[in-house]
Amino acid sequence: MSAPDAMSRQESSYHAPRKMFTPEHEMYRDSVARFLADKVMPDHATWEEAGLVPRDLWRDAGAHGLLCPGLPEAWGGAGGDFLHSAIVVEEIARALASGVTGFTTHSENVAPYLLEFGTEAQKREFLPRMASGDVVGSIAMTEPGAGSDLKAIRTSAVKVEGGYRVNGQKTFITNGYHADRVLVFAKTDPAAGARGISLFWIDTTSPGFSRGRLLDKVGQKAQDTAELFFEDVYVPDDMLVGERNAGFGYAMSGLVRERLLIALRCAVALEVALEWTIAHVKERRAFDKALIENQFIRFRLAEIKTHACATRAFVDSCLEQYLAGTLTPDGAAMAKFWAGEATRAIDDLMQFFGGYGYMREYPIARAYTDVRPNRIYGGSAEIMREVIARAL
Repeated sequence: MSAPDAMSRQESSYHAPRKMFTPEHEMYRDSVARFLADKVMPDHATWEEAGLVPRDLWRDAGAHGLLCPGLPEAWGGAGGDFLHSAIVVEEIARALASGVTGFTTHSENVAPYLLEFGTEAQKREFLPRMASGDVVGSIAMTEPGAGSDLKAIRTSAVKVEGGYRVNGQKTFITNGYHADRVLVFAKTDPAAGARGISLFWIDTTSPGFSRGRLLDKVGQKAQDTAELFFEDVYVPDDMLVGERNAGFGYAMSGLVRERLLIALRCAVALEVALEWTIAHVKERRAFDKALIENQFIRFRLAEIKTHACATRAFVDSCLEQYLAGTLTPDGAAMAKFWAGEATRAIDDLMQFFGGYGYMREYPIARAYTDVRPNRIYGGSAEIMREVIARAL
């Protein structure tokens, strides 16, 4: 069963008109939605069984403008803005196309590092190919013993003649299986803590690099997620991204953008899950009446809609702040924390489907499992509380 088209992409009862989006933005939104409907969703269930999408889908997405939409034309992109990036995130969430959430990692996490901190040669060689889908990018921070605490990573990069030797292991890496290049955070000065981490752009065909198994996740099953291993991998000096020992600062600089995009994803996920549920309880009958006539169900849906509206208003306010250059790290943390916590209501929504809600053929079941990692990656909900508290 496919997700019902219960709400317009441009109009919603959850928010006032989003005036930051122009008619051109909405044309792009329509294009993204059509690509997902035509090229992704028909085979998504098959890809969930395989654990990843086909490699050719990346090139198809590049040809349709879904990859690196905000990349300047000088570097092979379409010259869009952050709102084009937001649209891709929102439409993937709306379509339940979790198998291609890696497009966001590639476009909004990996490419910006190269654009902002890479050398001219690195940008010239790789950014156009990332926009076209000829090169798939991944980012490797998390390790078996280091998640939210980046300072605790153990992967090392030892200086040798002409480059570095990288050794270590990374896990839970989005796009890890398909990646042609991986941005790897490694310790170049272990004694310096956070000030001893550097960033490397590693070729996955390098001797000593290997991939482990595709990880079997609870949700987002078509999203390629893998373990990566580095055994004496040689990385030439010209594949150091930015300055040596500056990697921790680079990681922190990208978190505002990443957390805002996660908040946008959560806001849409809650809205569409609520719309599916409202449609269901109006049609489903029990004890000779529609479920919507049950006061408990009706009142709980009213509460959830209120939370969804508040979430949308807050997240859109943060989006406007980001566009104005005024969104603070604690503001982005609040957006991610609030929107992520709001999606807990999807558990209640699934309850109103009864046994059907637990079947993966129903969109609400996939929404329940696919939305859950948003409270973990990009900084866990617990870390978000700490970021917010430090700014009090």
